[in-house]
Amino acid sequence: MLAIVSSAALQGIQAVPVLVEVNSGESGDPRLIMVGLPDAAVKESDDRVFSALANSGYRKPQTRTTINLAPGDLRKEGPMYDLPIALGILAATNQLSGEQRLRDFLIGGELSLSGATRPIRGGLAFALQARAAQKRGVILPLASAREASLVAGIEVYGVESLTQAKRFIEGDLELPNLSGKTVFDPNAHSSDLDFAEVKGQATVKRAVEIAVAGGHNILMIGPPGSGKSMIAKRIPSVMPEPTLDEFLEILQIESAAGITRSSRITKHRPFRSPHHTISDVGLLGGGSIPGPGEISLAHNGVLFMDELPEFKRSALEVMRQPLEDGQVTISRSAGKVTLPCNFMLVAAMNPCPCGYLGSQQKECSCSPHQVQKYRQRISGPLLDRIDLHVEAPALTIAQLREAKRGEKSEHVRQRVETARSLQRSRYSDSQIRSNADMGHNSIRRHCQIAPELGDLLQTAMERLSLSARAYDRILKVSRTIADLADSENIQAPHLLEAIQFRSLDRSNT
Repeated sequence: MLAIVSSAALQGIQAVPVLVEVNSGESGDPRLIMVGLPDAAVKESDDRVFSALANSGYRKPQTRTTINLAPGDLRKEGPMYDLPIALGILAATNQLSGEQRLRDFLIGGELSLSGATRPIRGGLAFALQARAAQKRGVILPLASAREASLVAGIEVYGVESLTQAKRFIEGDLELPNLSGKTVFDPNAHSSDLDFAEVKGQATVKRAVEIAVAGGHNILMIGPPGSGKSMIAKRIPSVMPEPTLDEFLEILQIESAAGITRSSRITKHRPFRSPHHTISDVGLLGGGSIPGPGEISLAHNGVLFMDELPEFKRSALEVMRQPLEDGQVTISRSAGKVTLPCNFMLVAAMNPCPCGYLGSQQKECSCSPHQVQKYRQRISGPLLDRIDLHVEAPALTIAQLREAKRGEKSEHVRQRVETARSLQRSRYSDSQIRSNADMGHNSIRRHCQIAPELGDLLQTAMERLSLSARAYDRILKVSRTIADLADSENIQAPHLLEAIQFRSLDRSNT
């Protein structure tokens, strides 16, 4: 007897339809044959499935059974086909009724030897594919079903065992429809990390506020112990809460990477901080079947790169195009995928190899050649794509002893959200989300400046030897500063403040 179960395969962060066709009752020895480009994890499913069937009280096929994962030219990976294969075997051996319900749902899940289900990657992508294919809904392990429940317009059911799934399909068991019942943690910004704990560094905190308000990239330069990492780790506390669409994009990437959130989902933006020894593939994404890397996991959030010059040159250079486009395309023999990576880059570095160039407390031991060689590890084109360069000087003992706390993250976030609200209104008729996303035409339209300000900017460009890309960056940052000041037009103070945040350009001239 032939049974067909609908499932899906992950390509990048997207799910594509897969049909699990099970044919039992053929003559021959009682063995299982699996075709359809399965990887090792899929081939091992026969042992897991047969043990799960036996321990759940069902009989194994007594004749040769063929399982085809269609389409045959699409590589399948992972244990997500255990549950649909087991249900297909039960249907093909007349141990399960309700074949129409099998076709109505998209099914995925890993099985333990006892028959219990385990979470899979891509639960949210399953739900999106089910909606696109006009399926009734999805049947997934309970942990994976929670994230899938964020997708409206379909039914989402979580099962804890093979027996539960079988009884639900046959209509003997009622399960709650989880769709629309996801509980968001109201304490999205509750954290022990707050900007009030940061001593001094008023200029750096101002630069961070501007960067977050406009979605700009920022580079902090300062000696060890000046608070660069401390400030960076507190940036999520001043970021606005993501919209539902942005949050679905975040969860879809995390789900494809195997990151599962708790039952009470917090709508916070991601903060990724890879070590400087990371490989190009780990940063950009890839693998035999391409998957998301750190830049995609930071989508709609922050990618913090501490000790920026210590990263491999090749790893830094592969980020140039994604920083510009907000997406990355990865080509492998198994296929080509395009992954979103619209993130805010926050980088930190020392001013020189020893870290104490310009310090009043400790003398720098680096030669001019060593300083130049150190800074040249970061290419000019990459620096051009970083909107704000800000110096973080070493703190004095008096500043460290100061008892007065700084401004709370909550107050900064309120100003940021006001500025972001202005930007949403301004770009409501386009795909632009923040000032940093503006293209050349949008800059000409929304960043117009008076002739005398144009002369001022031209003089600064010539003296600092800035590139055309840096010209656009200054205008974008000026627009954000004007938004924070609730100014309709860019004024001279806004432009001058934006120009001063190009410290590396000044030091290189």
